Amino acid sequence: MADSKVWFITGTSSGFGRGMAEFLLKQGHKVVATLRKPEALSDLVGQYPATQLLVIKLDVTQSADITAAFEKAHGVFGRIDVVFNNAGQMVSGEVEATNETEAREMFDVNFWGAAQVSREAVRFFREVNQPQGGRLLQVSSGVGLVGIASCGYYSASKFALEGLSEALANELDPTWNIKASVVVILVTLLEPGPFRTQISENNRLAPVHPAYADPALPGSKVRASLETGDFNDGNPEKAYAAFEKASRLEDPPIQLPLHRGALAMASGKGKSLLEAVERYGTWSDDLYFD
Repeated sequence: MADSKVWFITGTSSGFGRGMAEFLLKQGHKVVATLRKPEALSDLVGQYPATQLLVIKLDVTQSADITAAFEKAHGVFGRIDVVFNNAGQMVSGEVEATNETEAREMFDVNFWGAAQVSREAVRFFREVNQPQGGRLLQVSSGVGLVGIASCGYYSASKFALEGLSEALANELDPTWNIKASVVVILVTLLEPGPFRTQISENNRLAPVHPAYADPALPGSKVRASLETGDFNDGNPEKAYAAFEKASRLEDPPIQLPLHRGALAMASGKGKSLLEAVERYGTWSDDLYFD
């Protein structure tokens, strides 16, 4: 295809990462698919030539792996146009119920791993790509906008990614031609709502804390939804097309909620903040040195 791009994708073993890789390959793009266990993509390796698909072993919690993966991608394809920063994991449960070790491991992937990939992506776009430039798409979540019961640590990891990405986008020199954005599901934050992918199927659910056993509590209701998966009504195939479309926006938003659930979260959060400003704004009238 005439406008074929080179995409660097993390976390391609399953979920949005695997699905996005397949979608892009079918569209004729070149894909650098990274994951901890490359053998999981043996079927794709058999379908696509090495001139279109490069599979690299990458653990995003290991900085050396990240640097090596970008170097190998450069050696094979000469540049990277889009980084789809997707690798993540999910552990659910009330804050008091969640094991600290698992929560920290999740942060190592969802925040610190994503942060390290972001740093290398920006450096690569600025110092390696010729011509200079690139797009960084951060896969966040609707719960990266609004913290919900039984998803406290997962939400916190995505909140942290959102804050880092907003700051990063504001730091970039426009002359570098780097666009960054964030998704809910350019730096753009993609903020996807509940799409039917493996992250919900692979979600680790912490044992119920006795203090939160009441089925009427919000956390219990969220647990029940996570166990049944009934809320996952988003079609991931349609999400992939939206993600690819976002990579082509000339003036992308910093945050891009995708799914009616994510839109409701974003709208509700904005309304709540505005109401607080309007109701309590006068409290700030006399808080300054004369």
